[in-house]
Amino acid sequence: MTALVLSLTAAGLVLAVLAWVPRSGSTLEIVLCGLMLGCLAAVGVLLLAGHGVVGWPERWWNVLLLLSGGLALTGGGPLTTSVLALVDRGNTRAQSTQKAGEVLRGGALIGALERAAIYAALVAGWPEGIAVVLAIKGLARYPELRSPDQPASVTPQAVAERFIIGTFTSVLWSVTCAGFLLSR
Repeated sequence: MTALVLSLTAAGLVLAVLAWVPRSGSTLEIVLCGLMLGCLAAVGVLLLAGHGVVGWPERWWNVLLLLSGGLALTGGGPLTTSVLALVDRGNTRAQSTQKAGEVLRGGALIGALERAAIYAALVAGWPEGIAVVLAIKGLARYPELRSPDQPASVTPQAVAERFIIGTFTSVLWSVTCAGFLLSR
């Protein structure tokens, strides 16, 4: 079971890295994210069915820790853009929501740092770290969310919607990646 869990986690990580290559929101990116989610779900089922990683040698635990941390960091970006693309497909204000990404510059890097910090806080046994990370992000983004200097084609609601959806998707992804390890 150890080899299968590690292989599925590594496959999810490879799929996450590959998902960065296609155009944001493309069908290929969405398919790769779906496969990545499938790998993570399979790992979760195996770990939960096998009662976590109890009895695993420490070196395999460390490998799983690094692989799932890499998956938390790299997989959240394409997943978030895929979710935003899916939201925009059924949205009559899609143009405004897409342009909101221009107002919230640096989102990919901020999201990666957010996922890394949340993953690290949870694995370290400090779940309160989630509140700290989200408070810092919210306070740092507040001026952009309320700025009157936004382009006319972007509504404040579209910027806030993009911020909330992106943050929730990113946080849920990092919590899920860390959650399977916490079943140890």
